[in-house]
Amino acid sequence: MSDIQKIINKSSDPKLIESAFNFAKEAYEEKYRLSGDNYIIHATSVASMLDKMNLDPTTIAFGFLHDVLDDVPSSAKKIEIREIEKKFGEEISQLIEKNSELSRVRYSLSIGIKDKKTFTREKIENLRKMFLALSGDLRVVLVELVSRLDGLNSLHYLPEDQQKLYAFETLQIFVPVANRLGLSEIRRNLEDMAFSYLFPDKFKWLKENIKEQYEEREKYLKKLIPHLEKILKKERVKILDINYRAKSYWSTYQKLIRHNMNFDEIHDLIALRIITADIESCYRTLGIIHKHFKPISEEINDYIAKPKSNGYRSLHTTIFSNEGSSPTNFGQNKGQWESAAEKNATKLVGDKITEIQIRTEEMNKEAEYGICAHWSYKEKIDLKKEGENFEWVKNIPDFWKTFKIDFFSNQVFTFTPKGDVIVLPKNSTPVDFAYAVHSDIGNRCESAKIGGKIIQLNHILENGDVVEITTSKNKTPSKDWLRFVKTSLARSQIRKLTDQDKSSFKFPIAGFIRKKIEEISEASKKKKEEKQKIGKGNVRQVYLAGQKGMLIHIAKCCDPQPGDKVSAYLAQNRSAVLHRTSCSNFKIIAEKFPEKIIDASWE
Repeated sequence: MSDIQKIINKSSDPKLIESAFNFAKEAYEEKYRLSGDNYIIHATSVASMLDKMNLDPTTIAFGFLHDVLDDVPSSAKKIEIREIEKKFGEEISQLIEKNSELSRVRYSLSIGIKDKKTFTREKIENLRKMFLALSGDLRVVLVELVSRLDGLNSLHYLPEDQQKLYAFETLQIFVPVANRLGLSEIRRNLEDMAFSYLFPDKFKWLKENIKEQYEEREKYLKKLIPHLEKILKKERVKILDINYRAKSYWSTYQKLIRHNMNFDEIHDLIALRIITADIESCYRTLGIIHKHFKPISEEINDYIAKPKSNGYRSLHTTIFSNEGSSPTNFGQNKGQWESAAEKNATKLVGDKITEIQIRTEEMNKEAEYGICAHWSYKEKIDLKKEGENFEWVKNIPDFWKTFKIDFFSNQVFTFTPKGDVIVLPKNSTPVDFAYAVHSDIGNRCESAKIGGKIIQLNHILENGDVVEITTSKNKTPSKDWLRFVKTSLARSQIRKLTDQDKSSFKFPIAGFIRKKIEEISEASKKKKEEKQKIGKGNVRQVYLAGQKGMLIHIAKCCDPQPGDKVSAYLAQNRSAVLHRTSCSNFKIIAEKFPEKIIDASWE
């Protein structure tokens, strides 16, 4: 209750926060997790994390309420949503409704893991897109990420197969999304906890082997920081803070794989961060560090001038010195150090390779909380009036400022019963789905089901629908389908087959007459096709023993042409294969099977 009271007291809309908490407490009254905790504890943890990110009251209220529709039957869900809308307004009710749909993403993963399928990059990327499409709002994405982070703390209460599914889903779907949105603090925690459940042996090995590495580098940085502070103070650069952050276990393991498990190749196990007062001080600090420490030129990156795609800004450099001696540039351009103590410190800190990140306080908040940093100060900054001071904002997608995720609005993401993702245009139908799976399934589509319920073939599909198509051998496409299908594949297939209408009769005809007419028509059609083949491709008309009209296959080994001396070999299927008489393959056949050789000529 003290945590909740802090959130209420801090909020600019305390009535909304208190009302959301009380509603959630009542909704979760009989809902418990496997740990034995009531769901309100989880909801409060989510709201607290959102509050620490300085987010608005609407998002924090949504944090309390995000799970209230879980376990509510679909028949009662609409009624519940209307009640929520009456109490908290349309915005919050829509956020809660969208959040309740996110569990659909898990269907494909659960099927795939159960059947031990391989997940392709394309499939995983489509599942990420589906997650964002179902969310429809960045606040839904953020709350789901924070909720998942808290959920991982109690994952050990679940059965092992569910632990694996939850961890795999976290690592493949949620970690990349958190990374793209610049939520590095959340990303690090998600990937490390998922790593520990998904690959427990590897995680244990890494933790045991990296402990000494971390301790050694931490000890080294503790000695380096005061030394850097002295240097920067002498250069009159205003520094707000110097700290360090250990690299996540998962990122470290990925990097170790790339470097053949050699710890000496990982220079950023613990990265040093220098927080400056402004951008000018960032560049001055970089120059000063390079004056006193030799940098590795290949590892200098300016993410202030050119931010990463997720908005990350910082200066990165990696410094080193010769083993056992003072840094290369120490003492140069500055004269001799004032005391022997400083000289000893210089030698002490010069024996390691260290990555240094230089950024402002604002950039540091962005690096930790990504889009949340923008939300928390967006009311204080008029981007239109002060645009020249925030040019980097142009690199950030517009949806960061509007919350809305509408870049998948023209697509719908659906599943086959086996968990394969089928991406279709908006307003697509089960017939479009059937053709997207396979043209034969579309051509023989008889009926469709979603969630076990039969639906009409013109039903509009929604994100996350699991569509089951029933086919029939006697079924053919209907011209009526052209009125509602959306994909060009479906249209072309339907037109192709409906235009080939076998019967053009407009009046009833006796069955035996119809059958006779169809037989004559079929014979005529075959004769016409045979005539069309003559002179084309690898089938031509030649004379066999002076007789014409037989179907001849041209031997690929010698490819005889008109004018060549030729002979034919009678194959098992009674067709004749034409060879040049000079062909080595033909000579072997003629010697072994002389009774099967037929004289042939072009005239």
